Amino acid sequence: MTRKYFGTDGIRGTANVDPMTAEVALKVGMAAGRQFIRGDHRHKVVIGKDTRLSGYLLEPALTAGFIAVGMDVVLVGPMPTPAVAMLTQSLRADIGVVISASHNPFEDNGIKLFGPDGYKLSDEVEKAIEARMDNGLSEGRAGPHDLGRAMRLEDAPGRYIEYVKRTFPARCTLDGFKIVVDCANGAAYKVAPTVLYELGAEVIPIGVEPDGFNINKGCGSTDTKRMREEVIASGAHLGIAVDGDADRILMCDETGTMLDGDQMMTIVAESWLREGRLKGNGVVSTVMSNLGFERYLGGLGLTLERTAVGDRYVVEHMRARGFNIGGEQSGHIILTDYCTTGDALIAALQTLAVLVEKQMPVSQASRAWSHIPQQLRNVRHSGGRVHEHAEVTKAVEAARKRLGKAGRVLVRPSGTEPLIRVMVEAEDQALVAALMDDIMHAVERASRAT
Repeated sequence: MTRKYFGTDGIRGTANVDPMTAEVALKVGMAAGRQFIRGDHRHKVVIGKDTRLSGYLLEPALTAGFIAVGMDVVLVGPMPTPAVAMLTQSLRADIGVVISASHNPFEDNGIKLFGPDGYKLSDEVEKAIEARMDNGLSEGRAGPHDLGRAMRLEDAPGRYIEYVKRTFPARCTLDGFKIVVDCANGAAYKVAPTVLYELGAEVIPIGVEPDGFNINKGCGSTDTKRMREEVIASGAHLGIAVDGDADRILMCDETGTMLDGDQMMTIVAESWLREGRLKGNGVVSTVMSNLGFERYLGGLGLTLERTAVGDRYVVEHMRARGFNIGGEQSGHIILTDYCTTGDALIAALQTLAVLVEKQMPVSQASRAWSHIPQQLRNVRHSGGRVHEHAEVTKAVEAARKRLGKAGRVLVRPSGTEPLIRVMVEAEDQALVAALMDDIMHAVERASRAT
């Protein structure tokens, strides 16, 4: 059965346009509530959101849906996605919900669901919820005496702040560190600067004035220019940029040079390997991770196991194979010793712990390996399976034939936006550029034809 509403990271779309409407949100609340009502106990759902204006549209609709099937609702307001996952477990809730479109512009919004264990739902459970949304809402409504109630958890930020701080080694301190933190005018605009300050850092916060419209706009992990400029201007030791819901992180060193998720995973994995903490004898990432990363891990006797794009596929593989470090080049980093989903703050603190203990600048810690030249480009389309068009597959096969085993080509549809994403990677940068042009022309022609 093909999924109708859910993509690679929940349900996502333009606010107040199907499927991101109050009507759909109401259905999600009722269907997901029914899916997770098990037993006679009083059932509970935790709902958090980012700072988008449309959160005010979707939050009450979801709340009404859960209340209608007899679930109590705990509202935590603007909070990072990993905070909601943590609170779902901590409060012994039956389900967690995040209203966010992550790194997308404010016009979009989304609904992400977590099970009682704090992990994102499997494809099978999402399909079951979709079936209920379309066919099963007439049953299971609570009677007048059994309706749920809604309450606001006022100390939710404090609970998360203390939880994150406890993941930082007690023997370490951030005293003497000057850190620029860009919160993307999103869900972490209060908690991220607080965590870093309370651990001892001098904090220069930017992207901490959300107005409902400016989330991810010229800031955060999707636009790091301001962060890099501030690091250089202020003489900071490093910069940290998160996305709108703070499950993704990118960093820059003291010179403003960027570090991606592959490099941060390298720093943490090497440290955990030395300490005997690394599980699975390697790292889990996606098909997008750089070939240089894979080769470097191989030199350490470690493996890089790749999955489809999407942090939940990484997590599923980690759980199935016993790994405790995984993530994506884009900055989703999952450290399952501490969290069940990507957590920008925990990833930052584990990276910082290595820098503190080695007493080295970020620029030195990030030079373990060099990136193999890689180009990433996107083409917006109006629908259809453009990536499977004959002209595109012909161009991709021609590129793969030219590269042989010396490089990689990947063409895939985005799971969160109407985009075709193209990646070409090889040692020869000129060849990468030429092959990328060939494939992009094919994708653009196919997009116009579909």
